[in-house]
Amino acid sequence: MATTSDLRTNMIIRHNGQLHRVVEFYHHAPGNWRAMVIMKLKNIETGKTIEERVRAGAEIDIVRVEKRPMQFLYREGDIFHFMDTETFEQIEVAEDLIGEPAKFLKENEMADILFYDDNKILGVEPPLFVTLQVTEASVAVRGDTATNVNKQVTLETGAVISVPAFVNQGDYVRIDTRTGEYIERIK
Repeated sequence: MATTSDLRTNMIIRHNGQLHRVVEFYHHAPGNWRAMVIMKLKNIETGKTIEERVRAGAEIDIVRVEKRPMQFLYREGDIFHFMDTETFEQIEVAEDLIGEPAKFLKENEMADILFYDDNKILGVEPPLFVTLQVTEASVAVRGDTATNVNKQVTLETGAVISVPAFVNQGDYVRIDTRTGEYIERIK
């Protein structure tokens, strides 16, 4: 069994019978008291973040997670279809398992599917950065460039994001899928 000294950020652990991702942790030794580890855990099913204190050296249950790269084929309603490029096996993943990054998934792009305990799907990790084409953008008005003015644009996947005023329809932009923020315009 693993102990608190084996903790790592983004590790999946089973805590109180539910799966949690370790968001952050630190060792705390308050004077004459016993040392403890304070963990910030995000529940994988509900998305709720909690803070837990455990005795330093306490046993923790690390969940073995397997990452398999798979190709995103298409979307059918709330179901996303992925294919293993080696075995050509296809799987279906519900949109709520993917979460916010689902709106940045582009057909034929690769994503990592997380599996645990006999092929149960834990989630989907899209690439950290994606390059998408702007399909709809309003025209910037002359004189609006005195300060950092942002405008809303629609991307080829249907996602709506905020970008600087100089981005036009037809441009390609790089997006951070973790935050949904604009990074740069690609020439």
